Amino acid sequence: MALCTEGKREYVNMRYLSSIMKLNKKIKKELIEWSVMLTVIAVLFTTNLGTQVASFLQRGLLATGIMTPAILDEASIKTADYNFDLLDESGKPLAFEQFKGKTVFINFWATWCPPCIAEMPDINDLYGNLEANEDIVFVLISVDKSHQTAIDFVDKKAYDFPIYFLRSGLPGVYDAHAIPTTYVISPEGKIVSERHGMAQYNSEKFRNFLTSL
Repeated sequence: MALCTEGKREYVNMRYLSSIMKLNKKIKKELIEWSVMLTVIAVLFTTNLGTQVASFLQRGLLATGIMTPAILDEASIKTADYNFDLLDESGKPLAFEQFKGKTVFINFWATWCPPCIAEMPDINDLYGNLEANEDIVFVLISVDKSHQTAIDFVDKKAYDFPIYFLRSGLPGVYDAHAIPTTYVISPEGKIVSERHGMAQYNSEKFRNFLTSL
């Protein structure tokens, strides 16, 4: 009887040790998985890869066509302010006022902004479709601290549109605290379209809207 009891105790101990070993293996496996996942996240957020991955996913959302630019109704239209200065890619200063009398597509963006990067191929396609129209100008204003970073990014992507940088303060009628932000100014100097957030611009409807102004 004592032997049976002792044998049962040993059996229980072995089952217990076996359970502990399995639990330790499971914990070790989960720790490794979490370590790998955290390492990947750290790499994404400490390099440009995080921006690229996020922008790629958001580009898929744009492809659905559900995110469209807003064309303002009569009550929402505002008067544009041309009283600010820009720098072009070569560092040459220019007054925004020189675009008076044109239809102006203004987009505020940055290389570190995933939705900005997501909508850029579409904006570049829009620019390509309307480049020959001398009455429409594209003013893509980078808010990157490093101008060269923005220039290198556009060159690497082989985008054709011109980019600019702010040389002076921005008038209050433009709110670029959240990017991307896009405005369309009519030849009469009215803000007729305003969009905070990414959108799909290269549509027949929006192209017709621009050319009709």
